[in-house]
This record gives sequence, structure tokens and C-alpha cells, in this order.
Amino acid sequence: MALTKEIMGCSVLERSSFVSTSKVILSRTRQAKPKLGFNPALIQQRRVSLRKGLGGPAAVAAISEDLVKAVPEKVVKFKVRAVLTVRQKNKEDLKETIAKHLDAFTDRIGRNVVLQLVSTQLDPKTKAPKKSSEAVLRDWSKNTQVKAEKVHYTAEFTVDSNFGIPGAITVTNKHQNEFFLESMTIEGFACGPVHFPCNSWVQSKKDHPGKRIFFSNKPYMPSETPPGLKAMREEELKYLRGDGKGERKLSDRIYDFDLYNDLGNPDKGIDFARPTLGGSKIPFPRRCRTGRAPTYTDINAESRVEKPLPMYVPRDERFEESKRNTFSAGRLKAVLHNLIPSLKASLSANNHDFNGFSDIDSLYKEGLFLKVGLQDELLKKLPLPKVVQESSQGFLKYDTPKILSKDRFAWLRDDEFARQAIAGVNPGNIEKLTVFPPKSNLDPEVYGPLESALKEEHILGHLNGMSVQQAIDENKLFIVDYHDAYLPFLDRINALDGRKTYATRTIYFLTPRGTLKPIAIELSLPPQGPSSRSKRVVTPPVDATSNWMWQLAKAHVNSNDAGVHQLVNHWLRTHACMEPFILAAHRQMSAMHPIFKLLDPHMRYTLEINALARQSLISADGVIESCFTPGRYCMEMSAAAYKSFWRFDKEDLPSDLIRRGVAVPDSTQPHGLRLLIEDYPYASDGLLIWSALENWVRTYTGGPNWRARKILPQSSPKSSGFPRPSMHPSISGSIPMVDLCQTAHP
Repeated sequence: MALTKEIMGCSVLERSSFVSTSKVILSRTRQAKPKLGFNPALIQQRRVSLRKGLGGPAAVAAISEDLVKAVPEKVVKFKVRAVLTVRQKNKEDLKETIAKHLDAFTDRIGRNVVLQLVSTQLDPKTKAPKKSSEAVLRDWSKNTQVKAEKVHYTAEFTVDSNFGIPGAITVTNKHQNEFFLESMTIEGFACGPVHFPCNSWVQSKKDHPGKRIFFSNKPYMPSETPPGLKAMREEELKYLRGDGKGERKLSDRIYDFDLYNDLGNPDKGIDFARPTLGGSKIPFPRRCRTGRAPTYTDINAESRVEKPLPMYVPRDERFEESKRNTFSAGRLKAVLHNLIPSLKASLSANNHDFNGFSDIDSLYKEGLFLKVGLQDELLKKLPLPKVVQESSQGFLKYDTPKILSKDRFAWLRDDEFARQAIAGVNPGNIEKLTVFPPKSNLDPEVYGPLESALKEEHILGHLNGMSVQQAIDENKLFIVDYHDAYLPFLDRINALDGRKTYATRTIYFLTPRGTLKPIAIELSLPPQGPSSRSKRVVTPPVDATSNWMWQLAKAHVNSNDAGVHQLVNHWLRTHACMEPFILAAHRQMSAMHPIFKLLDPHMRYTLEINALARQSLISADGVIESCFTPGRYCMEMSAAAYKSFWRFDKEDLPSDLIRRGVAVPDSTQPHGLRLLIEDYPYASDGLLIWSALENWVRTYTGGPNWRARKILPQSSPKSSGFPRPSMHPSISGSIPMVDLCQTAHP
């Protein structure tokens, strides 16, 4: 047995006592008795390891090759050790604390955590994967009392000498509580330590009778999966896909698709009913399926889960404690800030609405002063985070923007208004003006004549002596056009109490200094009749009266801009459109897939954030509907933009800049693009980040010669709420952006 351990070099306990000289090793080899039998391959492997480890010529064992060939191979057993890192919860409720102590007790009598190694090789006799003996985590009850964020456990396996390399580990949790398994490392094999990144919750056997499967950190394409892991790879994916039936438990790890049919609550009344988003009628990206029962009023609407009850997302997508605490504090502060106007009207000492700019300005300087005695009472009763309570004397005091800290009237100036279009909250909508007057893409049979009210005389005096066509040809005119986004909804929006808006177009001129200047704003309403005046053009002021008309026109532009930013650029393009890809990636790509390993860190938390948004932000009467002009039509506007605007192959930054005409291809530039507005911070900084990410992904995937077409079959879905993704232009020839959502639209 001593000889076997020496030849294998595998025992963790013996490894620490290995003598690092070839003389001792060879002397032990000479003393061994031939009758034990030898494995020629292992002897050769040991020679190579001696050459590498001792830095000299290969050591030659004192066993002749003839003797090795004459002695039949004998399978021997040896032991290897697993080291597991388990992350503990910082805070536990009473139920979890009781279960934790119960687990510590029952662990001693056999209700413990059991592990088993699985080889990458098949057993030639059984044609099944080779497996080690089962092993139990040691000292669970002892380490329960350890007060640390991470606790390390060990387990010892017995394997055969022909076991091969471990490719997977199964874990069975016989405790009452789930636990978060961060990683595992197997020590003792001649190939060196084998690492298993887990980062997953392991549920109790009572909740999930099957064994959890974790794969090593070595990536495999599907066609290159070792035979011992093929069946397990498919088994794990089958579980993650689920069967599309039943209500999901919070402990599940199932990724499935559903429509947005849970934003409204028709059981509360007709005012809380909302249309279903998704499918052919109102196309929209899919969300994660929860399987809740329908409402009583509408069988097609899913019943809601309101705060503080949690909404289902796969267990590993839930926030960690630190992330959850940070997110909750930030969300509470944001919600309270959104409620300030209502609070001021109902609670302030002077019970009235905002009368002027000074009232708004005071929110930054003083905060919200409440009625006598009410402020202290609220601070005691409300579970406000410190970040909110530390508001000097004023309750709920806004942080002053940097631009206002230097000039409190900067927001009134045209140069700041124009700067916001390329460096503000929403810098992704400005486009090059190609046709004047601008044209609408709406259906004239539905929305009436769509000719613009803009004329050359409106802007000609602001072009530094240029004609309109000359300014267009020389890339001097740009537009932020919200006409088509808002016009179909204006009648319904303006019928709501306290909501009034226009559909806006804003024309900008690029000055010789390289800055933008707003030169005309068009305000549109749906035509009411042949003689109705539904469109109005406002130009920069020439007197006091026209000055305030111009300021009001800019306010309407900013109102449009805020809605499009939140509903289209933020929610739709950043959150909603990513969810089907995240679901499809987990359903179609194993954790062993190299592209999954690339994407996984970037997909984290998105499903939880989106679920929280459905619960309190984009839902009926939620924060978004309450605070943005479109009101109850917010999500319908988002869906309309998805149908008419969103394309996968135009969403990357270079393609988006080219689509909007603010950049042109130029091979002489560092990023292959030349910006038509040189001082465009969003584009300039964004291209630096994009280029760095692109280079890193190219390096990871092996460049254009990487065999990416094996990722997924190139089949397209039968029906679509999604445009068909095409080859990504910036990494063409390397990774085809195949339709990950092939199961999203059955």
C-alpha cells in the first residue's frame, strides 16, 4: 500500500510528508514486493512528475520494464480529500435558528451532508460514470458555532486507482436548512487540485429529493463533453427547464418563460386592470414564469404577490444579504423621494402644492419640514435607513446636483438643456437630422395627417448663414424626436386627472464651437378635425413673453425625455429585453459551457431586480405610473417601442451610434468610428468601455477561429415577439449571436 500511495502521489495525508529527494522515493520503490502488481501508465506518470518536481533528469525506477509487463495490473484504492467553503447567513430568523441547532444535533446521528465524486470516464463494465464512495462532511455540528462569514468543511473519499479525473460532485443535504455552497476543492489526485465553483444554495432533501450536481471549473463544449458527464449535463439542464406546470416554490431553481400578465390586479377594480404584454397582440419580451393562480376576475391575469411577500425567482438569482440590504435602503429612499409632493401637500406646515421655483429649490436646501411634532413621530415609527434619517434638520432632503451647486439656475439655460441631450440622464436618443421637415412613421389612416409643422423659416435664422439643406449635408442638424412614441397615447394620457403633455420634436444646431444649440421645438397633439390646430412650433425667445413660452416648451421636452428614458432605454432595453436571454442561457447552456461561464457573472441579480420592478415599480398604480406622465399607459408605451424599434443586431453601442447617424464608420479611428459630435461624452466614454469588453471577449473566445457555431443549433422560433437576432456586427466571425430564446415562444 505504501508503494501504491507513492506511485499515485494522491493521498492528501501522505502528500505533506513526501520527501523531496529522488533517492528516498527510489529506495522505497526498490523495497517493494513485486507481488503487489504495478500500473505501467502510473509509473511513467510518476517519472514525469519527478522530472518536473525535482528539476533534474527523469528518475528511473529500479523496476525493469519486463517485470512491469509480466505483472498483471491491479486496481488499488486510495483516499482523496474535499475542502468545502460554506457561506453563512449574517442574520437568521427564529425558524432558521431552531433548524440550525436541530441540524447540528441530527448531523451526529446520520442526517448529514453526503457527497460523491463522479469521474469523467465511464465504467467499462456498467457503462455508467465511475463514482467514488460516499463521504460525509465532517464537524458540521462543531462548526455551527463558528462566527464567521465563511466556514470550511472537509470530507474524505475513497476511489480506485483507475478512477480518472473527477468532473462532477453530487451533494445530498439531509438537514432541515438550506446552505450556500461557495466552492469545493478536491486534493489528492496526481493531476493536482480540482476546483468546483458552486455559488449556489443546496436545498434540503425534503424540499428537493434529488442530488445536487456541481461540475468542475473546466469548460466543455457540448460535443466535447467527457462520456462520464454527458448524462449528468442533460439531467441538470432538464431540471432547470422544468415542465412548465404548477406554482414555483421559492426554493426552486427552474427557469421558464411567461407573459407579462401580472402587472395589474383586476380583482381590485377596473382601474387596476392592465393588458397582457407579450405574444402577437402586444409583443414584449418574456419574463420568468412563477405559475401563480389566475385572478378571480380575469382568468388570463396572474394573481399578484404584494410586499412584503417575496416573488419567485430561481433561488440562486435572489440577492445576497449585503446586496439585499443595500438595495432595500436605496429603494426606500427613492420611493420616499417620489412621494415628497404628496407628503408636502398633506403633511407640511403650509398645506399647499408647489407655488413656484422657490418651493422646489427648498427641497434641496431645507428638505421637507413637517407639521409640529409630526417629523419626530414619523422618524420613530418608520423603519428608515440611516441614509434617510441623516438629513440634518430637514426630513427627506434631496442631494443637490453638482451643476446646480455651482449655478442654481443652470437648468433654465439653453446650453445646459442641449448638453443634457448628449451628457445627461438620457443621452441615447439624439439623432442626425436627414430629412427636413422630419417625417413620422405612424399610420396616417389611424393617426391622421402626420406632416410636421416645422418650416425652414423657423430655423433658418439660427444656422449661421447656412441653408437648411447645407446644414444637413454638413452634419450640423440633429433631432430628439418623441413624436411617434407619444402621439398614439396622447388622447388617453391627457384624459387622466392631472396629466397633460404633447408629443415633442427638438431641433439642435451644432455650433462652430462644437456645442449644441436648441433652435426649434415642435409640440403635437392628435388632430381633432380638419381645421384644428394640433401642432405648434416654438423657437428661441425674443422677449419676455416668448421666453416663458420657450421655457414651457423645454419643460414638455424634458417630460417626454424622462418617460422615454425610464420606459424604453432603461426598463425595456436594459432590463426587460435581457430577461429572456438570461432564462434561455440557463435552459440551453450547461454550467460547463464556456460561454455560460463568460455570461454568468453579468446576468446575476437581473431576474430579482426585474421581479421587484413588477411587484412595485411598473405595476398598476406603482411608482412608475404615479411619477411619470404616461400614467397607466406607461407599459403599453414600452411595448410599442419594443415592437417598432428594438432589434438585437442594432443594440450594441457602435451599431446604435451608426443607426442614429451620430457616428460613421472610419477605419482610421481607434474604435472604427468617427463621431459627428466630437464632444459627446456618452459615446466617447462608452466606446472606450465597449472596446475593452470586445477585446476581452475576443481573447476569451479565441478570436475569429473559435468554433462557436457549436454553441446552439441555428433554428429559429416558429412565432416571435422578438426580431430574429442576426450576426453581431462587432464580433462577426467569432461568436454568432444565435437565438438563445428558441424556447421562449412556443
